[in-house]
Amino acid sequence: MDSIFTIIVVILMALAVSGLMVGVANDAVNFLNSALGSKVAPRYVIMTVASVGILIGAITSSGMMEVARSGVFYPEMFTFRDIMMLFLGVMFANVILLDLFNTFGLPTSTTVSLVFGLLGAAIAVATVKISANDALDMSDLAQFINSGKAMAIISAILVSVVSAFTCGSIVMYITRVIFTFRYHKVFGRIGALWCGIAFSAIAYFAVFKGLKSTPLISAETLDFINAHIWIVLLCMWAGWSLLMALLQHLFKVNILKITVLAGTFSLALAFAGNDLVNFIGVPIAGYDSYKIALASGNPDMLMGELNNPVVANIGFLILAGVIMVVTLWTSKKAKSVSDTEINLAKQDEGVERFGSTLMSRSLVRLALSANKTYEAVVPESLQRALNKRFIPLRASEKDGAPFDLIRATVNLTVASLLISMATSLKLPLSTTYVTFMVAMGSSLADRAWGRESAVYRITGVLAVISGWFLTALIAFVIAFVVSIALMCGGTIAVLAIAALCAFLLIQSSVLHKKRETKASRREGNDRADEGADEVIHRCMTEVSETMEEATKIYKETLIGVFNEDRKLLKKMVKESNDLFYQARERKYEMMPTLHKLQDNYINTGHYYVQVVDYISEVTKALVHITRPCFDHIDNNHEGMTKEQVEDLMKINNEVAYIYDKIVQMLKSNDYTEIEQVLRLRDSLFESIAQAVKNQLKRIKNKATSTKSSMLYLNILNETKTMVLQSRNLLKSQKYFIEEQE
Repeated sequence: MDSIFTIIVVILMALAVSGLMVGVANDAVNFLNSALGSKVAPRYVIMTVASVGILIGAITSSGMMEVARSGVFYPEMFTFRDIMMLFLGVMFANVILLDLFNTFGLPTSTTVSLVFGLLGAAIAVATVKISANDALDMSDLAQFINSGKAMAIISAILVSVVSAFTCGSIVMYITRVIFTFRYHKVFGRIGALWCGIAFSAIAYFAVFKGLKSTPLISAETLDFINAHIWIVLLCMWAGWSLLMALLQHLFKVNILKITVLAGTFSLALAFAGNDLVNFIGVPIAGYDSYKIALASGNPDMLMGELNNPVVANIGFLILAGVIMVVTLWTSKKAKSVSDTEINLAKQDEGVERFGSTLMSRSLVRLALSANKTYEAVVPESLQRALNKRFIPLRASEKDGAPFDLIRATVNLTVASLLISMATSLKLPLSTTYVTFMVAMGSSLADRAWGRESAVYRITGVLAVISGWFLTALIAFVIAFVVSIALMCGGTIAVLAIAALCAFLLIQSSVLHKKRETKASRREGNDRADEGADEVIHRCMTEVSETMEEATKIYKETLIGVFNEDRKLLKKMVKESNDLFYQARERKYEMMPTLHKLQDNYINTGHYYVQVVDYISEVTKALVHITRPCFDHIDNNHEGMTKEQVEDLMKINNEVAYIYDKIVQMLKSNDYTEIEQVLRLRDSLFESIAQAVKNQLKRIKNKATSTKSSMLYLNILNETKTMVLQSRNLLKSQKYFIEEQE
């Protein structure tokens, strides 16, 4: 047996571990977000419940890997070498694609990624085989490929999106009308019945979806449940409702928390039991193929034996379960994916992750028009009665959770019922798509998407849905290209693509770390437990740091222009843009921050508004300096003359001195020298005016080019704006200190 196949098996096993890690990071959103979003328990409790579900699901899984072995292609048409290259191409594509989605915090379907990766790789390998055989042509491709699975997946996306969003919206609306946001009184009377419904749906889901292929549930039992589904569900409802009533009234247990945690366990169980094939199915199939070929001693044998069902080794299942649990606890990318859905579903306004698009704006306008029709048709008395059921909680009544336990149970109940029913009816619904769209539908019905946030939330939902279709396309293309390269390039291609895959994974980790740093900065600016004093202290720290950074960027930008250093200027453009976007985000965070300030801090709030605005103007002026400077040098325009450099150096020295004074005063809260800054500012403005006059003389004497003159005057004008706004910022700080005294 050629040693390259041994290397491929080793690579497949390494990719299996990577696949488990990136898969769990993406799919964790399916079973964690209802619990995390409602803050049903401390994070470690939620993670523990999910971990137990994953372990049981993985270990009790049947481990049947038919999808990876023969679900998309006919293995009897491929040789051992073909199969190994096919599997390797699939795993490269799967790991890279899922890791990419994780990096940007977007949920997608691991099943879609696997199936379309298999489809792309199988078509690639089949194409190479057909091209090498004169007796075959592309019309014979159907002999190699079972394309029905791909169409089932596409239909699953469409069906899941529509049905889950609609059902989630309807059920959540009815539930909120019944319970309202102040649900405790009503829940005390009928809560046991409600939780009984939820527990019945969750239990049915756990049995039918999570344990249906395990030795724990016999086929006869499942057939009986299917044949008497409504009677079974009714009996389950009665039994669970009675138990919930006893726990609620006799033992004073919060049954909503038990329900949400049970749903989390159930979804984690089903995830591990059913989606394990998406992560280890292909590597195990590759390992089995290797053993078959090794036993026969013929590497050119056809792999028809892969049609035989084989149960995965229990050791593999246990190891996979452990890796999944460890990843769940340690993966920062899993948190990023979860945060995306929670941000789109949160009840309160705040910093929105997504922007505005034409499609989202159009949909919001359409909704507003429909609402006008609704107001015209529905009696006003009924509207008032319904609106009373949706009166939001006051700030003092909130517990800091993005949404409440009622919505969490709706999400879990509806998702469990839809997936279970679809499975029993053999309809192709995706777990990922259902859980996400139910959460989005319930958010809409719960009026979490108000006029202030709807356009951004819709953009986010559309981005995720678009990503689902892109998953299929990208998985297919990557697997196709990689498999072609492997088939044509042999050993060199295997080693090169393995190195490329490792490089891409490392780069994605670096990129995610940068994104996480920015996200943590935003979270730090929106801490719920922050008091007024902490807000002011944080603000001052950010202001002083921003001013220091602005000083550095300004100085290095001028140096870059003087030396015609394109690389340095490009770096300054990026840094100034980052500084500007941070300032802009701070403006969007202004209202949540002001809500934290008490009534006796009105002047503080006024100060905060001013400072945020001035910082934004300073960074904007800085961007208007760095971008033109880079464009000037990047377009190979004539550099600055000696006289221009001398004038700008004088200006830079004065700016640096002023900014050093401002930063020093901000850090020390000592403003005794503020009048000196005013005098320095006036002196700088005189220097700028003189520099402008000097430049006009040079223009008149044609001693400088037009482009150089325009850049020079732009730098002077924006420098004046920067210093003016910085002085205003310092003045606001001084007034604030006086107010506190």
